[in-house]
Order: sequence, then structure tokens, then C-alpha cells
Amino acid sequence: MSGRITVVGLGPGDAALLPPLARAALLRAQAIVGYKGYIELVEPAVLAGRQVLSTGMTGEVERCNAALDLARTGVETVVVSSGDAGVYAMAGLVLELVEARGLDLEVEVVPGIPALCAAAALLGAPLMHDFAVISLSDLLTPWELIERRLGAAAGADFVIVLYNPRSVRRKEHLPLALAAIAAHRPGTTPVGLVKRAYRPGQEVVVTSLDGLDVEAVDMQSILVVGNSATRLVVAKTGPRMLTPRGYAGKYGLTGEDAQAGL
Repeated sequence: MSGRITVVGLGPGDAALLPPLARAALLRAQAIVGYKGYIELVEPAVLAGRQVLSTGMTGEVERCNAALDLARTGVETVVVSSGDAGVYAMAGLVLELVEARGLDLEVEVVPGIPALCAAAALLGAPLMHDFAVISLSDLLTPWELIERRLGAAAGADFVIVLYNPRSVRRKEHLPLALAAIAAHRPGTTPVGLVKRAYRPGQEVVVTSLDGLDVEAVDMQSILVVGNSATRLVVAKTGPRMLTPRGYAGKYGLTGEDAQAGL
């Protein structure tokens, strides 16, 4: 039988940041499938009256196959991810399984606000120029490849966003990653640490490459390491990271120009 499966990005976690298209997909769903931590991000009123299937960490293949089986029987099924469904999330696995199983299913992917955008907003404007996003999880990618990508990105002067920076079982990877970056960046390079963006317990810290406390970093953290142009800007709410796009050099802007709105 043919059917439809929708992969939804829930955004950072705050219900106010759930995109309208994602909400519409959830409301039309008969079954909602996801990691139990992501299911908890869905409003109870949306879950009410719907079949809910959740698994723990590393249960991705199991729950995606279960979602596909539901969709094949004509059940309107939604697979949820935090952030954006297409960034280190479930959209890729769903498509891989549909292809591998030769299923006649309509697959719809609904975008959400990704974690790097949520973190960047809280930090100020660190992603105004070219940036690279690298996950430090070696569950699916060999560490040697991750380390090579870190060196390449740092050497090319990209702003670097680190996903999955540190877990209980992977405490050694973050210091190694920072060392790979430090081979190309001074210790004064601005670094932003955002934990649980737009969720209870949110923390935002602006520090430097040398000043980062690795013990404060966990799996619910995003790290943003500035490039050679990134600097700190003092705002009423505290220091913020700014990676200039280049307007000052092109137009000769001064502080007075900025205040005048030019």
C-alpha cells in the first residue's frame, strides 16, 4: 500500500518557535514517532488522541522502520526531530530506509529552526560570514575524518559550529577538537557556548578559545568558534559575538553611521 510520512523539525524546543507548517503536520497526524526526549517537546494537547511511539537514544532505525510500517497501512504518520529535520536528524534516515525497502511512500520534510540558528541568535551575530558545521560524535563517522575536517575548516578561516561536542562517554574528543582548531587560531578567539537553547535551564556563555571550560559542555550544548574577524560587542544584555560581513570596509561605516541607521 502507498501512504505518506512526514518528517518534522520541532525547532529548539520552545512551542513559540514551532513553525506553522510543522504544527499543521502534527495536527493532521494520526501517529507521532520520535526519540522520547523529542516527544516531550511536543505540546500534550497535540499528542492527545494520537498514537505515540517513542524509543531511546540509538533507536533511530527501529523507530523509523516502525513509522514506515504505520505509513504503509495508510496511517498519517509524522516522525519528529529537534531543530531542523534535515540537519543531523531523521530526514536522511527516513529517505534511506524508503529507498532500501523499495517503499511506495510520499515523503514530506518540514523544516524547523536548527540548533545552530538558535544558538547564533542568543550569541549575537557570529554566523554573518562563511561557516562550517561539524559534529564531534564518532558513532557514525570515524574520528580521524572528523579531526581532518576540523583542521581543514580552521585552516580555511571558517567560523566553526560544533554539534554533539561532549558526552559522558566522549569526554576526550572536545579537547582534541579544540587543539586542532587552536593550531590555526589564537587563544583569544571568541567562543560561544549555548546550552539548552530556548528550553528550561538555558545558558549562554561568551568566552575565548583559551578560556572555555570544557567541563561545562555537554550533549545539549552548541559551541561556536569565531574566525579571525570575529570580535566581541558589548550590549546591554552582555557581550555578544559579531563576525562582520564586510560592510564597514566597503562603505566606511563608523559608529555614528550605525546610530544614524546607515
